Amino acid sequence: MRPLHISAETAVKLSEKLGVPIEQIMHMPQHILIQKLTELEKEKEK
Repeated sequence: MRPLHISAETAVKLSEKLGVPIEQIMHMPQHILIQKLTELEKEKEK
């Protein structure tokens, strides 16, 4: 599986928001990353 095509800066921000190590962000399947970001937004709306 290829790493995500995101910048290092974006990976750092995502790792901070999701509480996940940067290495895990880079190798996370794109659909799972999108799902986690969606869950994060839903929690923020509450």
